[in-house]
Amino acid sequence: MGRRIPVLDIARGAAILGTLGTNIWIFASLGNFDFLIGSEIEYYISWESFAEVLFLFFMNGKFLGLLTILFGMGLEIKRRSYINNGQQRMWPWLYIWGMLLLLADGFLHYLFVFEYDVLMSYAVTGIIVAFLIGCKPKVIKGVAITLGIIHILGVLLFSALVEVLFRIDEARAEFGLMMQEMSAVYLHGTYWDQVLYRLGDFWGMRSEAIAIIPMNILLFLFGVYIIRSGLLNRSSKESRLRRKKYLKWGLVAGVPLNALMFLPLFSMGVLVRYAFAPVMALGYLMLFYYLHEKRPGLFLFNRLSEVGRTALSCYMLQNIVASILFYGWGFGLGGTLNAMEIIGVWALICIVIMLFAHVWLRKFTAGPFELIWKGLTKLPVTLRENRKTA
Repeated sequence: MGRRIPVLDIARGAAILGTLGTNIWIFASLGNFDFLIGSEIEYYISWESFAEVLFLFFMNGKFLGLLTILFGMGLEIKRRSYINNGQQRMWPWLYIWGMLLLLADGFLHYLFVFEYDVLMSYAVTGIIVAFLIGCKPKVIKGVAITLGIIHILGVLLFSALVEVLFRIDEARAEFGLMMQEMSAVYLHGTYWDQVLYRLGDFWGMRSEAIAIIPMNILLFLFGVYIIRSGLLNRSSKESRLRRKKYLKWGLVAGVPLNALMFLPLFSMGVLVRYAFAPVMALGYLMLFYYLHEKRPGLFLFNRLSEVGRTALSCYMLQNIVASILFYGWGFGLGGTLNAMEIIGVWALICIVIMLFAHVWLRKFTAGPFELIWKGLTKLPVTLRENRKTA
């Protein structure tokens, strides 16, 4: 399992660009995330509103869920790599060291670039799951069921609370004022004003990253299960049939469930993003596998694979580019573009990111941040070997 699995690079690249497909609306709205909650607006009365919600139907939460599953798959692949290379003693400690580095990287990215960064949440989840996957299958299953119940109950409670509160004029007005305050900082404040704003409201802005940890653990474990069950085994007829079943369930069940976001209810945005989107994410993963089997040399797949191989660098770079374009200290496009123009900017950034990944990989084996992170991750081993040599 040490070799790369091409379809995982493709799916990872799509997931990176797909997360921007959600985040681009936050950048364009200068930090306002009310579109993630849902709305009473009847989207069919306005072409602009319909274009926005249709785009978010394919993007919102789906690629974040896909990225989370892929992280879990990567964790299991890395564990097997340690075992195959005779480095059992280093697992999970070296991996946890890498996650602590990712936690630090995520904090810096949150503070200096983007307040809805997901790396910190993944780092904490990775540490928990690294210990958990060493337990007996019954224990893992019990933990997964318990966390699943907690997560679903939490989502239902939060969605009901949102539905009730947002029907109270005073609560909606207070939320609107909070969003206006944030937008004012992001439009009129300096870069350092934004940094101080994020630092001053750290726990408030990190609330989603903390709240989704149970869901992250579940999706990490599902990713581990995919690898352990041999679901991606090309030569196995049983695996091929199971992939088709997951593809059907992911899309046949996922599409109508996620289509509930078209209903004029505040609670639907919450339910779709945190409960139904991962189902469709599974369909996306199986769809990428199916299409890659049919057309492995497709130009788009090659470009997505390059983004997947430089995922961390591309994730950070696309947020930096979006910050420069939309925030007041940059080009100040925030709050000035309509839905189609925002989608166009997203497409333009995606092209820039794919071009960067393609050019970079012509000279290097991994992205710039990946190379730094890999070097720092191996630092304890290097220091230990140096001590032994001395």
